[in-house]
Amino acid sequence: PAQEAAKLYHTNYVRNSRAIGVLWAIFTICFAIVNVVCFIQPYWIGDGVDTPQAGYFGLFHYCIGNGFSRELTCRGSFTDFSSLPAGAFKAASFFIGLSMTLIIACIVCFILFFFCNTATVYKICAWMQLTS
Repeated sequence: PAQEAAKLYHTNYVRNSRAIGVLWAIFTICFAIVNVVCFIQPYWIGDGVDTPQAGYFGLFHYCIGNGFSRELTCRGSFTDFSSLPAGAFKAASFFIGLSMTLIIACIVCFILFFFCNTATVYKICAWMQLTS
């Protein structure tokens, strides 16, 4: 009876650990999607009805209108840090880019489940996510 109980507990443990691993992977993918959208999206704050000037800005890309036409003059590129308007935007762009890179690398590391010990993969991914 003790061995049967131990097998039952082990079976439940393995099933629950796999379910937690799947949930972790799903939440990691959701976090990666939010992170990529946050990094790429140029429309964080934009013009509306009450704004004095047409335009919008995002993390490292901004566009300004002249008020007479619908054309916008856009500036800013992640590859050219000197084009970013302020030091805070440079720091935010760097850290969001680093976070995005780490979380995508974490998703790629899920392939290691097929080659390595599960606990090792969890530790690698956990440190990457913590750093992210």
